[in-house]
This record gives sequence, C-alpha cells and structure tokens, in this order.
Amino acid sequence: MTQAGDNPDRCLSLVMPVFNEAATLRESLDRVLAQPFVAEVIAVNDASTDNSQEILDSITDPRVKVMHHEINQGKGAAIRTGIQEATAPYVGIQDADLEYDPADLQRLLTPLQAGLADAVYGSRFLTTDYHRVLYYWHSVGNRALTLASNMLTNINLTDMETCYKVFRRELIQSIPIEENRFGFEPEITVKLAKRKVRIYEVGISYSGRTYEEGKKINWKDGVSAMRCLIKYSVTARKS
Repeated sequence: MTQAGDNPDRCLSLVMPVFNEAATLRESLDRVLAQPFVAEVIAVNDASTDNSQEILDSITDPRVKVMHHEINQGKGAAIRTGIQEATAPYVGIQDADLEYDPADLQRLLTPLQAGLADAVYGSRFLTTDYHRVLYYWHSVGNRALTLASNMLTNINLTDMETCYKVFRRELIQSIPIEENRFGFEPEITVKLAKRKVRIYEVGISYSGRTYEEGKKINWKDGVSAMRCLIKYSVTARKS
C-alpha cells in the first residue's frame, strides 16, 4: 500500500478534528489540500450533528482519510485517533474553522526539515503578520496559561495554546495522549518538555472567530487546561 511518506515533496500529515464545522469544512479542506507539502489529511468526525459527515464522505481527493467517532469524545480524542493513522514524516494539527492559514505551515516545517527541531509551535503572539482583533480577556487567558506552562516546564513559549503544532511523526506517535477535550495543548506541551525534545516557535497569522461564528472554547476549558498543566507536570514520565 502506498503511504503518504512515499512522496518526499509531500511530507506532512495533518490531523483535522471535526465537530459541527459544516459552514467552514469544505473551504478548510480546499485550503489545506492546495498546499504542495501536504501528503494527507486525516479528518476525524467527532460525532457531528450537522452535515459535516456528509461533506467529509463526499470528498474524492485520495489524500483525505476520513474517520468517524460514533459518540462525541472531544478534540483531544479526535487528535489521538488521527495521530495514530498518520504516515508522513511530520504530523501537524489543523482545525476546520478557518482561523489558521495552512500556508503558514511551510514555516513550521522548516526547522524540522533542517534537523533543528523535533516539534514546532506556531505562535500568534510572536509575529508581525495579520491577526483579527477580538476578545481581550481571551488573550489574557492564553498568555496566563502560557506563563503557567513555562513556569512548570522551564521552557519559554509565547503561545502554548496554539492549534498549529507540527511534530516528527515518530515522536508524536510515541507519546500517549490522555486528554479528550481541549486539554491536549497543555498535556502535549508538558510531555514534550519532560522529554527535553527540541522545540521551536514560528510566528503565524491568525483570523479568530467569534462565539456567534462557532468558537467553542470557553473559560471552563481554561480551568481544565490549568488542571492538566499541574497534573502532567507531576505524573508525566521523562522519556
């Protein structure tokens, strides 16, 4: 069977968790598939109640691999499912909501392809690129969680909560993902830091959406993220 990694120009597997993203899903996939470095998109439908499943099932591009959860489990669970199916040399996370520009992923790949990094984060704060002006307290929460993460891990990230993270496939597939919801971000950050892998950051653009437009994360997820930071700082193994 041909795997994504067989084409050296297409080196990135993207895991796309999907829950009720029918309004933006097709355009998101089109933007991702337009990038020449994308080897495959593993779209995991997390028991959507809109017509996201029908949209995914209608996609004919052979690079799109569709998986379905019969019961809604959360973003982290969808990412966990997708990561284990990845076959390209590098694995990244791509939301289906148009907040992030897939063209920016080329910049995240550069330190990996140069052999400098094991994981690369796309920072919404370490950049002069365009970004939509939205919620002040949301940005304060993001920065507070990043500060807490840095204090617990002794690394100096600027945007721990960013969706855009790209990893060497062997690395990310070796790390057990336990969180089912938005706790994936703090969990993976602590576990990477515990393993002392090489982490880089690259500035990215950002077009955030409002809650009326479908944004799902809220203050309760911020509290959960803090819980995850503390939990995995205590329990995560170092190798």
